[in-house]
Parts: sequence; C-alpha cells; structure tokens
Amino acid sequence: MIALIVLLLTVVTVATGLLAHFLVSDQKMEYYHGTFKISDLRVKSNSGQSSPYQLKDLQEMSENLVDEIFIDSAFNKHYIKNQVVRLTPEEDGVTADVIMVFQFPSAELRAVRKRKIHSILNEKISNTRALSINASSVEVNGCGKRVVPLIMNRIMSGEIVVKSAWPWQASLQHNNRHQCGATLISNTWLVTAAHCFKNKANPHQWTVSFGTTINPPLMKRNIKRIIVHERYHSQAREYDIAVVQLSPSVTFTDEIRRVCLPEASVSFQPNSTVYVTGFGALFYGGESQNDLRETRLKIISDDVCKQPHMYGRDIKFGMLCAGYLEGIYDACGGDSGGPLVGKDLKDTWYLIGIVSWGDNCGQKNKPGVYTKVAYYRNWITSRTGL
Repeated sequence: MIALIVLLLTVVTVATGLLAHFLVSDQKMEYYHGTFKISDLRVKSNSGQSSPYQLKDLQEMSENLVDEIFIDSAFNKHYIKNQVVRLTPEEDGVTADVIMVFQFPSAELRAVRKRKIHSILNEKISNTRALSINASSVEVNGCGKRVVPLIMNRIMSGEIVVKSAWPWQASLQHNNRHQCGATLISNTWLVTAAHCFKNKANPHQWTVSFGTTINPPLMKRNIKRIIVHERYHSQAREYDIAVVQLSPSVTFTDEIRRVCLPEASVSFQPNSTVYVTGFGALFYGGESQNDLRETRLKIISDDVCKQPHMYGRDIKFGMLCAGYLEGIYDACGGDSGGPLVGKDLKDTWYLIGIVSWGDNCGQKNKPGVYTKVAYYRNWITSRTGL
C-alpha cells in the first residue's frame, strides 16, 4: 500500500511538472514601451532643505515604482521586470521611457493586454508618494516613439545609424534582393511607393525585413497583399503610394515599432526639420547598402520647388519637396518608398512623406520629391482601416 501511494504521488508530481512545463512553454515574452512625466524634481532632506534629484536616482526610483505597481496588480504572475532606457529633461519635468517585460499566453490579444497595462499604470502611478507624476502623461506603446537619442548622420556617404534609431524602417525585397524602403504603420501594414511594384506586383515574390541591416535581418516577414493606388500609372509620378500587408504580423519591441500617421488636415511648414532614412546608394548610379543611414533635411515650400529652374509644373498636388537648394544631402536609388519623418513637441514622430522621385541625387536646385502622406491619409484608411 505504501509503495502504491509513493507511486501515485510520483505520477502526480511528474504530471504536474509536465503540465507546468507545457503551460510555461505556451507563453511568450512580450515587451511594452511606456512613458510618463515626472514633474517634481526636488527631494527634501531631513533638515527640510530641498535639492534636485540626480538622473541616476530618478531612474532607480522609476524602476522601483513600476515594479511595485505590477507586483501589486492582477498582472503580478505575468510581470517579469522593467528598465528605464531614457530620461529626457524638459521645461516642466523629465519624461521617462521604460521598457516593461511580461510573459503571457500566446493566444491572448496583445491589444487587449496593452489597454490593461495602460489602465494599471494610469490608475496607480498618480497615487505614489515617491514621485510626482501626472497620470495624463502615461502612454503605453504609442506610435512614433523611439528609445534612443537622435544621432545625426546622412544617407549619401554618411555614417551608419544606431539600433532602434528608426524602428519603423523596413526593407522590401523582390526575390530576396533589396528594392525599396517601406514604413511600418501597424503590426500588419506597411506604406511605400507605388513605383516599387512596376511589373512586380506578385506578393509571393516579395519579402520584408526589419532592423538596421539587411543581412542579417532582425526579423523577416512574407507579404500577403500589395495594394497599389488605383490611379497610379508608371508613365507619371502622381499617386505614388501603396500599402503592403504582412504575414504574420510583427511583435513590437524597442527595435520594431510603428510610426504615427498624420491627420489629413495636417500641414507641415516650410523649413521644418525632417529626416529621411534608407538602405539606398551613396551616389547616383551606385548600389544599395547593407546598413541603414539617415540624413536631416528641410521642407521646401511648393512655391520655391515649382520655380522653373527647379521642378516647375512637375510638382503636383500630393507631392512635397525636402532637402537643400545647394544639394549634397538627399535620398538616392534604393531609398524609394522609405520614410520622411518629423516630430512634434512631444517627441512623437509622424510619417510626412514617402521617397518618390528626384533629378539625380543631391544636385543643386533639385531636392528630393516625396509623396505627401497627409494628402493620401483617407486613402490609407480606406485600404487598411487605420
């Protein structure tokens, strides 16, 4: 009888262990990017005098705070850890960027979990006494956010960008060869240029990769569907926009995330600073590059760009110019379809343009011409639901 009981206990123990193993193996690590603003940056000592926090202290206190919030929440069994990856000083405080790591059953919807994580942070973070944080500043996995500081390089003959610098950048590859850039606008959709698919519209011949190098890629995906603007014609340059559906969807991390789309009514002022990124050539007629590069540009007004010595009547509605009249800095071959982005006062990045066409690369009075995303905003919604 004793031997039988021991045997039964052994079987139960093994079975429990196996069940736990399979339950754990059915879960996956997920990363969420959160931000919040710390408004009161002074700490009082025992003598009653106050002194400013050190950034190191703020980082440690912020990480401890997030730990306490999720350990004392309904997600305590799923929460793993967090790390503050950036503290950005501003006029009215410091914005903290934090990466939170969880382990969830793979069957659950990520969008639902994101809302729950935001709700938990929003509810509990304003009640803490350790730091003064406004709950309205809390965001989780918002679009257009980066977790690295800006490093200025350039595409043509420039230096290579750092990881996570432009996490929405993608490489479109036809038969495993880089053809165009593209921009991630959701976990299943990219936006790019229509001219990338001239006579090459079969989605089964295309793949997309993410990361700051084409080889090795950080992640690769197949393409399920290509939707080219129905009014685009290869003989002309208007309506140079397409959306691409991925299969399967991507999981957002600090190195892969979506950019924000502007509203249709938004206009970006001439002389605004913008950035273009891509794997394109370093000079006209050159080969595409394995490493992602960036360059800073200025938006050029339509009145200037339509002057006869520039592009004249070739500039149509739905196009915008960006660059410098003296040339030098520009996109080039292989950058087509890639993003032209700008940020707002909250350091949120928006997709302003899509690399479309230009006369040569970096020529005087011949800046790059981009598809104006705001002009096609309603079209993007009608095709993707975004």
